[in-house]
Amino acid sequence: MISTHQEGKAQFKVGNAFYRPTTQIVRDLGILAAAIHKQKTGELRVLDAMAGCGVRGLRYLLEAEAEFVWVNDADPNVYPVLSDNLRTTLSASQYHLTQTDVNRIFFDCYNRSDFYDLIDVDCFGAPVPYVGTVLWGTKLGGMVYLTSTDGRSVTGNNVHNSLKFYGAYARSHPAAHEQGLRLIMGKLQEQAASQERGVDPVFAYFTGETYRVMMRFVEKPQLTENNYGWLGYCHHCGNYQTVGWRKLGKAICPYDGEKLVLSGPLWLDSLHDRATVKEMANLAQEWGWSKPMSLLNLMATEADLPPYFYTLQHIGKKGKIDLPKRDRLIATLQEQGYRACATHVNLQAIKTDASFTHCVETAKELSS
Repeated sequence: MISTHQEGKAQFKVGNAFYRPTTQIVRDLGILAAAIHKQKTGELRVLDAMAGCGVRGLRYLLEAEAEFVWVNDADPNVYPVLSDNLRTTLSASQYHLTQTDVNRIFFDCYNRSDFYDLIDVDCFGAPVPYVGTVLWGTKLGGMVYLTSTDGRSVTGNNVHNSLKFYGAYARSHPAAHEQGLRLIMGKLQEQAASQERGVDPVFAYFTGETYRVMMRFVEKPQLTENNYGWLGYCHHCGNYQTVGWRKLGKAICPYDGEKLVLSGPLWLDSLHDRATVKEMANLAQEWGWSKPMSLLNLMATEADLPPYFYTLQHIGKKGKIDLPKRDRLIATLQEQGYRACATHVNLQAIKTDASFTHCVETAKELSS
């Protein structure tokens, strides 16, 4: 007998479909963003492109109060349990169930002018096969929620695939996981710009294993040479610099004169929309969702800080001191007039507009 699972308000069976209970918070974030969208616009139609057992589709209807969800999964092996989960809980008018290639669906949506407020693409590997097509099914003002499980390509461990998938060169450095989020965001921004449109960040989340990016499809192009560029890292002194297109030939570390190792192009602007993640945090508090609330409050503080972070381990190693206390170092930097906070990407790291060199010197003073 197949056991029944409970997540949020959804009851479902997993069978041979993929389901990871430990990533519930990823689905929680999607539900919160969808619910905020529904509150603001009065509309919520969702396309769950790779549904698995169907838990996301169920939760978008039951918790975010979507009017309708198109549920799709191309794997014929999961179709029986997926169909049963939907039919048991929902009425026939609330959902449409298909079993086809998702790119066909996106183009079908475009051909019929059937656009969605949220498209959730929970894929394996790199999301690139869908980045160029998902916007065809997205309503202007609607959101795209992308997944990547391909950490090697975006963290500098497979530079050939980063070039092949993202048209970018990803190098290895301490903040490479944030780089991964920004490569995906930049690729989607580039695709929107090719349609004379744009996408704005809603939030970007690294789970420790996978990358999740939600962006809003907007009418005006957002990509510029200021927000889409290069991240330079100095392996000698540990400092980062953002590098614009016009300065690629002069990518030199200002602290020691060494050549910077460049990653990009990638998204350099805000990682999250602070106003939206605060609204999501408030809703999470209202619903009693403490874990998403804490995460979203942290996201709000890091939203528009520089596109990199410094790990405490690297600061301690460079300063030849014990691992510095994160919160004390952040507070001291803030007292000195710098912006500084923790980051959800690595809880043993800080984001700040102070230089790495200054952080090391400050940590040494605190340890003496």
